[in-house]
Amino acid sequence: MTDDQSAYEQTSEEQPDDEQHAQTPAVEDQAQDLPAVDEPVVPEAVVEIPLNDVSGRPDVVEQRLGQFGVHGSPDVSGYGGLVTTVVLPGASERPYGGYFDEVADDLANALGGGYDAAITKVVVDRGQLTFHVAREHLVAVCQVLRDDPLLRFELSLGCTGIHWPGDVDNELHVSYQLRSLTHNRLIQLETTCPDSDPHVPSTTAVYPTNDWHERETYDFFGVIFDGHPYLTRIQMPDDWPGHPQRKDYPLGGIPVEYKGAVTPPPDERRWYS
Repeated sequence: MTDDQSAYEQTSEEQPDDEQHAQTPAVEDQAQDLPAVDEPVVPEAVVEIPLNDVSGRPDVVEQRLGQFGVHGSPDVSGYGGLVTTVVLPGASERPYGGYFDEVADDLANALGGGYDAAITKVVVDRGQLTFHVAREHLVAVCQVLRDDPLLRFELSLGCTGIHWPGDVDNELHVSYQLRSLTHNRLIQLETTCPDSDPHVPSTTAVYPTNDWHERETYDFFGVIFDGHPYLTRIQMPDDWPGHPQRKDYPLGGIPVEYKGAVTPPPDERRWYS
């Protein structure tokens, strides 16, 4: 160790923090005298859409108790005291970021005066653009998204259902993933209907690939797609009671077909005291 290095280390240990910071420029000057080292090539930064830029007020749809939100029977997970608030993101404000603003503008121009009636809100959440569509305008919006040359969302990747019993008058949600092969873009549509009137127009006339996806959503969630060419169950037997992926579907006590076995309800299984 050289005398200069020893003196520097001793001074750094004895001096207060402010004086240590005062020494920094001198150290940087010494570093400039060192031989140059090849620096790695850093790629240009990619502009990314924020993961969570929701600016509207979120909607609380459920206060979940325990690990799985079980109601009316003991929680056997060991997390019976866990309380989770489930919220849906609120409407976002401009600018949305990325290509999202361009898609929103093009859709508004294509729909013209019908935009406000068709699009109930626009949400940007976790890097995804979602247009919430009134169910009576769903097919018309899909037609525009597919055919307008500035949009050209030619491919629907299917639809799926979500059941939020706490979202009053909008308990059943249906979401659609749309891909533009022309512009290499991805968006989502979402529409809702109440438990008391579980009807949504079928989109198979615009996106024929949604045929089986709508049947599956009907089978598991009970959403009736008006105008579907052959709306029947796709997984469960035709005479199966209820829709298994709804949150109000019983967790046990269901006969297992072909085997004569019965899954016991939760309150008859073991639990943790």
